Parts: sequence; structure tokens; C-alpha cells
Amino acid sequence: MKFHDTIAAIATARGEAGIGIVRVSGSLALPIAAEVFRSPRVISPTELPTHTLTYGHVIDATASDEVIDEVLLGVMHAPRTYTGEDIVEFNCHGGIVPLTAVLDLVVKNGARIAEPGEFTKRAFLNGRLDLAQAEAVAELIASKTDLSRKIAVEALAGKLSDTVNRLSDRLASLLAEIEASIDFPEEDLDFMKVEAQLETARAIQTDLTTLLETAAEGRLITEGVNVAILGKPNVGKSSLLNALVGMTRAIVTDIPGTTRDTIEETVNISGIPLKLIDTAGIRQTDDIVEQHGVERSKAVLDRAELLLLMFDASQPLNDADLELLQIAASPRAILILNKIDLPVVTAPTALLAHCSKKQVVETAIPERKGLEKLKAAVSEELLGGELNIGESPIVTNARHQEALRRADEGLGYAIESLENGMPPELVAVDLRISLDGLGDIVGKTTTEDILDRIFSQFCVGK
Repeated sequence: MKFHDTIAAIATARGEAGIGIVRVSGSLALPIAAEVFRSPRVISPTELPTHTLTYGHVIDATASDEVIDEVLLGVMHAPRTYTGEDIVEFNCHGGIVPLTAVLDLVVKNGARIAEPGEFTKRAFLNGRLDLAQAEAVAELIASKTDLSRKIAVEALAGKLSDTVNRLSDRLASLLAEIEASIDFPEEDLDFMKVEAQLETARAIQTDLTTLLETAAEGRLITEGVNVAILGKPNVGKSSLLNALVGMTRAIVTDIPGTTRDTIEETVNISGIPLKLIDTAGIRQTDDIVEQHGVERSKAVLDRAELLLLMFDASQPLNDADLELLQIAASPRAILILNKIDLPVVTAPTALLAHCSKKQVVETAIPERKGLEKLKAAVSEELLGGELNIGESPIVTNARHQEALRRADEGLGYAIESLENGMPPELVAVDLRISLDGLGDIVGKTTTEDILDRIFSQFCVGK
């Protein structure tokens, strides 16, 4: 595809840094660079070899050759570039003022400001990336843990796309076989028997379902989980938050009711970003401010996907503890018996008497006893243990999950039609639905409005 305009944007984050980049892509990228860039080597950027850096200055020829910034100019000739077009990058000093000045000068000489994600959209439309790889770029930028980074890098390299394309090829071959039997019923051709069609369709569905089943874990890894820490006052909730975060984030005192509001921090446990929510201690109180904090603590339950319910091993269970144990009926909850460094009054068996199927982790937070066991329990609760990234890709994108669900559903209907001896025309319709679902993932059947929605979520300059 040939684009008739040239786009430019600041490609690095706002703020002060050693280097900032203004990126320009399109047919005018090199001519614009020739207008605004001067080098002691007296070589026009249009004559520079591809994939080179050249020292020089950005100057404004309309203002008596005023020097805007000292830069390194990167030149990359099409088609071996990110967008598939000519690209130049001005590596400037990393402050917003010089970067904005260079960008303004580039725009004045014929470029326009890029829309969010437009560089990557051009890469997709020019065939440099398929849609799944393009979305992996955004996921890589937004990755919160090393595990999510690794999955995004593999998707960018084509791991998911290759798997989807192989499934699509197998589906297309089956569809072609069935459509041939429809178009040439009188021909003396050796068509695949219905039993063989069924066997092939079921094998494809097994692999498709296996891929779809990774979506639950994949979404956990990329989007994270809201985790609420609940318990009565002075049980150690804020100490636990500080210990997991690795810094003093919440005030800790011996005075019950110190935490009056929810405090949120994100930590990485087993590759999963956990948004920890430290809540006010749940108890009856006449303090109006603390009452509001207690109410907010209860409201957190509506958005928490995992509960860490804390109990004091040095105290007998009271009404507030029993109320927590009722909450522990939640599908995802871990019981923490804290302060085991003190004389123990409440044992794990006392908690298990109310919640026999929940994990109980014993801790002494100041001594960091039990923290690793707690992290392992969280991993077990969310992932069923350690997540191993093997040869198969992991689905992390909600759009991909929905497309796979449609593909799986269409294939399921096709199998049902084959089993019931339905006309091959109906089987072909269902297979086409399944094939279109897979095509949506890599961009073969994606509509323009969906593309606009996807790339509008990217940052400007990428």
C-alpha cells in the first residue's frame, strides 16, 4: 500500500531524559531531513546509506539558519523499516522543548502529526506485521512483569500468528474438500469420506480449544488481579502490604484503626501483577472517619478477585473474625494467620473448622516468616501453580479470545452437522464462520472500524 502523506511524532516518553526521538515516516521523510539537517560531512540525508547514524544539527532555514538542536540523524530506507516506508529519526536532547521545536519544524516542512498508533498501523497495512503482531507491540510497551514482556515478545515474533495460521490452513483445506464435493458431485473424484472429515474437524477443534484455554491465564498475566487484604484492626494488613511491596507504603502503628482509607499498590508475584488493596480494619466504631473507611473496605469486596483474609494468632477469634470467615466462602480466598511469633492462641485448625477447603498460611510479617509460602499460595490459587511457557503460545488479548471463541463455536456447529448427516452446504457455512474468526486475529478478515479502534489505543509515536 502506498501512502501519500508523511507522518511525524515524538516517539519517546514526555519528560527529561538523555535522548528523545522525533520519528518521521513516509515519502517526504528524506526530503524533509534534507531541509532541516546539516552535517559537517556536507552530505545530504537523501544520499546517506540506509540504517546509519550521522552527527549534525537541526536548523531552521527560515530563521537565518538558527540551530534548533544538536542531533544524531538515523536514516532507514524502505522497505526494510518498521513501517515499510522511508523513515528518519532525529535523536535529540531529551527535553520537551527541543523535541517540540524539532517536531514543529518537521511539520512546517511537509509532515503532519501522526495519529495514535499510526506508525504501527502502517506497518500492518504495508505487510510488515500482521494484526496479532501489531497488537503485541502495544502489549510489550504496556507489560507490567517480565513474564508478560516475554509473552509479548514471542507474539511479536509471530508465535501466536504461526499457530493461528496453521489452524487456518487446516480448516481451509477441510473447507475446500467439502466445497469441492458440493461443486463437482458428478465427477469421478476421490472425495474425503464424512468419517474422515469428522476426524479432521475434531482434531482441529482439540488444538483450537487448547489454545483458547490459555486465555484465562494469559489475561491474568497481562491485566493483573485486584487483591484485597481484609482483617480486623491491628492484625497486620499494612505490614503485609509494606512487606510485599518492599517499601513503607502504609503507616504501621500499634494503635488500632490507623488505616482510615484504602491504599493500593501493584506488586509482581509469579509473573502476575497484583493490585494490593490495604483496607481499614473491619470493626464497630464510633469514629465517623473510621466508619467511612470500614464501609469502603466492605465495598472493595465487589471488585476484588482474590481475598487475603488476615487473623491474629495471638488472640481468640471474635465476631469480626467470624464475619471474615463467612466472607471466606468466596471462590478465591486465602486465610493468613499472622503473629505466630507471639504465644499462639488461635491455631490453623480453628480457621479450617469454618473454611475446610481454604489454604491457611502462617506468618510473622516483621520477621518475614511465611511470605514465600504466601506468594506460593497466591500463585496456586490463581494459576494452579507455576505457569510454564512452552512451545504453545498464550492468548493474552480479549479480542483474540473472543475471535477464538467464535472460531471454536463455528467449528463445533460444523462437527454437529457432520455427525447428524446434514447437507455439506450447511457444514461449509459453519466452517467459514470458524475460518473468519481465526482470520480476525491476524487481520485477514478484520474491518476498518475495528482496525481504527485497535490502533487508537496505541501511544502517539508508535
